[in-house]
Amino acid sequence: MKCLSPRCPLKLRAESILQFPREQVFRTYRDRLVELLPFLPNVRRIEVKSRRDEPPLVHLVNVWHGGGDIPKVVRSVLSENMLSWTDHAKWDEGAWICEWRMETHSFPGVLHAVGVNRYLEAPGGSSIIVEGELTIDGSKLPVPRLLAKTVAGAAESFLVAAVKPNLTETAKGVGRFLEAEAKKKV
Repeated sequence: MKCLSPRCPLKLRAESILQFPREQVFRTYRDRLVELLPFLPNVRRIEVKSRRDEPPLVHLVNVWHGGGDIPKVVRSVLSENMLSWTDHAKWDEGAWICEWRMETHSFPGVLHAVGVNRYLEAPGGSSIIVEGELTIDGSKLPVPRLLAKTVAGAAESFLVAAVKPNLTETAKGVGRFLEAEAKKKV
């Protein structure tokens, strides 16, 4: 269905294939996120704020601190809030999905980002499909009102273009992590 609103969300979609079973990939993303840090070049730190297990559901709130690949001199100009976000996730092992929403720490209420990750069985492994929507409320940006819509649209396009490769890199990081784990067992 086509969006008829003047501020339609931008769609986000990324797909990755990993040569590991779906259950292992799903549980690694859900349960071992902090251990993945050495394999995630764009992330400096992940804090698990809360976890609530209600099998088959797990509710997680994680705070991500990005900027791993940003040079120190640039990072010194950006505040910690500009590189951090809170991820609210509901993991459903019965359906092999993770529903999520993200809150940025800088400019609260400006960004609306929601989506779902699907973990599917694939020949020789598993497939991860991330689909989401991203909208920026230009009226809440610190820019003149006449520019708000234009700036919001440009920011949305920039964020979608930046997030998609990060999602793919995260999947590659999970793959490298699982390969390293498999080598330890040999």
